[in-house]
Amino acid sequence: MVQNEQDRQRVVLVTGPSGAGRTTAIRALEDMGYESIDNIPLSLIPRLTDVNAPLAQPLALGIDVRNRDFSAEGLLELHARLIERASLNVELLYLDCQPEILSRRFSETRRRHPLAPHETPMDGILREIALLDGVRARADILIETSELTVHDLKAEMDNWFAPKTGHSMAVSVQSYSYKRGMPQGLDVAFDCRFLRNPHWDPKLKPYTGMDADVVDYIAQDARHAPFLEHVLNLITFMLPACVEEGKAHFTVGFGCTGGQHRSVAMTESVAAALAHDGWPVSIRHRELERRGLRGASDSKKAGLGKGAH
Repeated sequence: MVQNEQDRQRVVLVTGPSGAGRTTAIRALEDMGYESIDNIPLSLIPRLTDVNAPLAQPLALGIDVRNRDFSAEGLLELHARLIERASLNVELLYLDCQPEILSRRFSETRRRHPLAPHETPMDGILREIALLDGVRARADILIETSELTVHDLKAEMDNWFAPKTGHSMAVSVQSYSYKRGMPQGLDVAFDCRFLRNPHWDPKLKPYTGMDADVVDYIAQDARHAPFLEHVLNLITFMLPACVEEGKAHFTVGFGCTGGQHRSVAMTESVAAALAHDGWPVSIRHRELERRGLRGASDSKKAGLGKGAH
């Protein structure tokens, strides 16, 4: 029998590179009523979560490279085992940050990096980011902290885990490439590969679905407007029912061949519409993140488009 969300023990696994804000995130969860444990060994987590009935408090468990039995493979295997347990509602939260910002934070605090105690912080930062690459790709929730203050991060945590006003469920809208497979944890996914493809226009190929010319090109497809309308009607029909079921967050995915144009444009349009309706919304573009792109102006500078469509 499938359990309702409110009947399951909520567990948030909090990880990310050192200096990205994991401690701040865990303290924010603790302030919301979570029972928090930082730097817990991976081997102890299965026993800690082996409960027959939900505990009085949800759990927030901080995991990083300082854990004595840490490995990225071990964390991913643990996450996969826990999400299979019907009694648990498990979320893997990844706090991300750009290497240059992390280096500046280590410089300001004069701390040594745990993976490079006798080298420069940047050596450890790059080593840790590479180590966690697979974990980042599998995260259920990703929060980019490079431009966030401590107060901004706390507000973002509140948005995801303890919304106090408006709708009581956070929504994540993501784009992805079918070449690399669908992201884990999607509640609903839409295939955009039938839409007009900017990849075949040499002038648009280097850009992304966040650029106006690309958006206009896709919108010229007569199927685009009804597709967007049907998608929004379906999602807005589902969201209130998911709230009634007690879901904490809802994830929508849009995929295309390369995850650069059509899926990105649809993600941006749907996220904007849902935010306009008052839903707490976050956006993630998986393939653009892999290329280090953050906004429309980055696409041309990066020379994006080689082999992606």
